[in-house]
Amino acid sequence: RKRMAEVGAVYDVTPVARSPADVMAPHDDAQPVPAPVATGKWLCASVVDDAAEVVGKLFDEAQRRDPDHLRTWVALVDGNNHQIETIRSQARERGIDGTIVIDFVHVLEYLWRAAWSFFDEGDLAAETWVADKACAVLEGDARQLAAGIRRRATRQGLDPPRRVNADRCATYLTNKAGYLDYPTALASGWPIATGVIEGACRHLVKDRMDLTGARWGLDGAEAILKLRTLRSNGDFDDYWSFHLVRERQRVHQSRYADNVIPQAA
Repeated sequence: RKRMAEVGAVYDVTPVARSPADVMAPHDDAQPVPAPVATGKWLCASVVDDAAEVVGKLFDEAQRRDPDHLRTWVALVDGNNHQIETIRSQARERGIDGTIVIDFVHVLEYLWRAAWSFFDEGDLAAETWVADKACAVLEGDARQLAAGIRRRATRQGLDPPRRVNADRCATYLTNKAGYLDYPTALASGWPIATGVIEGACRHLVKDRMDLTGARWGLDGAEAILKLRTLRSNGDFDDYWSFHLVRERQRVHQSRYADNVIPQAA
């Protein structure tokens, strides 16, 4: 049975203001404004710790960078309710006024599934529909869009199995509307997608753990994840120096009085 890893990242960005058109730019010669670039990435991953413990470590690192809470804090998430509540709890405990934004790619996934309630598989009109509705979400119209999707499903007389993904999309947009404030995010120059996390999951977990025939125990998998995050964060050399000192103490010094190894005369 596979066990899911909890993966998170803390990073800095220089704000880059964008518009919905920059995000949903057509495939032509137009050059959209590039998305904010992540710098100073710090990764955290575990198959033993739960989401609350990993989120706590992320907040510790963020506070190390901004102890006086003078910077803008933005948490990008995939929409998981427990994840959102954990972040909100940590922010309250630490007195941080942050903003939670749901990864726009997850919204697109719901829109695409809803599209196939209204269009036949392979219909190119579905792409146009998704692009139009995605722009509506980016412009802050998630709730209105949800109502429109439900109305269309009813107007077309879709049977329950056919409209199930349309209803799921509408429910998602309604329930998560408070975290879909893309007009503010784009105008403020914040990132709206979790590409950093997707890359971290691939590099830290999939490239090493998801090998054909591999069988991992929790302790071994956790150790490998810790080493890979140390290397990715640029902390491996410091860790290795610490490790050698501790091993010397454990293997040699601890065997002598006062932890002092006798010297030959």
